[in-house]
Amino acid sequence: MTASPDAPSARDRAARGEPATANAIGWARLWLRAAGLALLLALVIPFHLLIKLIGAGSPFPRLYLGIGARICGARVRVRGTPLKRDVFFISNHVSWIDIMAIAGASGTAFVAKAEIGAAPVIGWMAKQNRTVFVTREDRLGVADQINRLRDALAENWSVTVFPEGTTTDGYSLLPFKTPMLKVLEPPPPGVMVQPVLLWYGRWAREIGWIGAEGGKDNAVRLLSRPGSFRVDVEFLEPFHPRDFPGRKAIAAESRRRIEEALARRLGGPVRPFVGHDALAAGAPVPEVPAGI
Repeated sequence: MTASPDAPSARDRAARGEPATANAIGWARLWLRAAGLALLLALVIPFHLLIKLIGAGSPFPRLYLGIGARICGARVRVRGTPLKRDVFFISNHVSWIDIMAIAGASGTAFVAKAEIGAAPVIGWMAKQNRTVFVTREDRLGVADQINRLRDALAENWSVTVFPEGTTTDGYSLLPFKTPMLKVLEPPPPGVMVQPVLLWYGRWAREIGWIGAEGGKDNAVRLLSRPGSFRVDVEFLEPFHPRDFPGRKAIAAESRRRIEEALARRLGGPVRPFVGHDALAAGAPVPEVPAGI
């Protein structure tokens, strides 16, 4: 049984950056979910570290993230077939739940902001999933970051990037930034690109991490909410990057395919994103599109 999205006024307050609140039942729900995540982590860490010690690939990050998504309330449905290796996934971005959903479905590693790598616990966990950390503002260090990403692909990983550079409301699509796609200029031998659509349906309005909402408040709001929500991870048709030479062409083709898939889900054109600054300043969070 899934829960309906929260009241518009509460959602608008969250986007304006007001502190998250929850009643006693909500806090109990949050702590139960947090305890579930901690217990699951304690169960898988010994096996994960043992497998790493003998130099084998560990399935436990994928297992942890997949089960963790369910503990957080996500009911993940996979559509399409993800490539298993030598693949560069390019996805839209709605929430931190995206990472758990895609990784649980495919076992992929991610490109993430350097701040995540420095965060206690979460940073360590991200490293266990072979995350490639980048500093988007460090233009002088882009070459080194590209080299690390190229090394990741050379080890037969699947790697996911969110080229919008931020999250949206789930019904919009921002321009794709291309610096991290430079690793595909020229593409490493055998590597394919597979676009991915993340679709939360009517729950996107509630789940989307938008406006001035802080990470802690977003986590409180999501983990204290009742019921569950659905997220579809739709792996679209892959393509060879050599057929679209250059990172701008690869980004444009990936975005085109994701936009078409999103428009099909919406039953009409993809709508423009209001913008984080506007939401933080008091613009109302747009309503769920009709018919969803």
